[in-house]
Amino acid sequence: MRPVCLRCRRPQATCYCAHIPRVETRTRVVFLQHPRERRVAIGTARMAHLALSNSELHQGVDFSDNPRLAALAAAPERVAVLFPGKEAMTLEEARARPPETLIVVDGTWPLAKKVVSINPVLAGLPRIGFTPRRPSNYRIRAEPAEHCVSTIEAVVDVLGALEGDQPRFDAMLRAFEFMVDTQLENQSSRQEPPRRRIYKAPWRPPLELRSLAERFPRLVLLYAEANAHPMDAGISPELVHLVASRPFTGERFEAVLAPREPLARSTPLHTELPERVLLAGEDRSAALGRFEAFLRPDDVLAVWTSYALELLWRDGVRRRQAVNVRLATARALAGKAGGVEQAVAMLGAEAPALWAQGRAGRRIQALEAVAQALILRGQATQPPLKRKGA
Repeated sequence: MRPVCLRCRRPQATCYCAHIPRVETRTRVVFLQHPRERRVAIGTARMAHLALSNSELHQGVDFSDNPRLAALAAAPERVAVLFPGKEAMTLEEARARPPETLIVVDGTWPLAKKVVSINPVLAGLPRIGFTPRRPSNYRIRAEPAEHCVSTIEAVVDVLGALEGDQPRFDAMLRAFEFMVDTQLENQSSRQEPPRRRIYKAPWRPPLELRSLAERFPRLVLLYAEANAHPMDAGISPELVHLVASRPFTGERFEAVLAPREPLARSTPLHTELPERVLLAGEDRSAALGRFEAFLRPDDVLAVWTSYALELLWRDGVRRRQAVNVRLATARALAGKAGGVEQAVAMLGAEAPALWAQGRAGRRIQALEAVAQALILRGQATQPPLKRKGA
């Protein structure tokens, strides 16, 4: 399997992430993506979502039971759907009273029409129609008519009109143009005959892996070490070393916390941190405050075992949704997962560079490698090849 970027889901050789700007908007953009469009490698809704900090992406066809869409529809005067129709407003009309939230339906025209037609909640919302400033540059995918453009081109035009400062939104097209040019260049240099797609019932990854892949943008990997005394000492374990990473953005966190209790004799040994480093650790309140600031309200904590979570909850960190990576690994391997460092080899994963100290540094490094391998399997449309002897 070719190495794939977990963020844009393109092969690493054609990854466009370096060309994606971070664009702040006052308009909340909500993408409703037909599931078939998710499997299109050259789709642009995800690209637009990655560029717009004030956006969200939902996949499905029937959104009648979707609480988020129901909440938006409850205030139709503040929401509009970017979709043509007889009753659709022009951009000039919409600019006079711009919506707070713009819903964008993503898919081919037949698929997008289906999403709109089977969701009455969308039919009851105001619509915005527009004429593109220029013909589409989507030269790698056929559009049904000259006035049709890709999702990202449409969003760029509409947000530029609603909020002004069109060049700020035009910057989003750099990644789009890079993808188009790269695709055309690869097609022109290909020596082998064109690939033919065989249509059959698609293979789906196990539920645990799909769930992990879907949560990837909100996933925070976590590992913790404790000052742990013998059980008969009557002293509860306390957090002394905390590491975390958000693989979607590459953000990382590390804190060594000064122990409140006497340092157990075994703690420097199992943490692989010198006693002087542990004793000179950061103030507990300050370190946990930094960690709370690192987290976002909808983050999902991913751990190998629940021990790290127990240490955090004991120190008063607000509880959040969590997933067990060890269970997902066992599901992927169809057997026991062992330790996180052993799982790296069992999954055929490649560990990233070491960035934190002590045993926690090695464990979070291994957890990052395991999570990446599992997320790739969760995003895959074909089953992974089995290793010989597996």
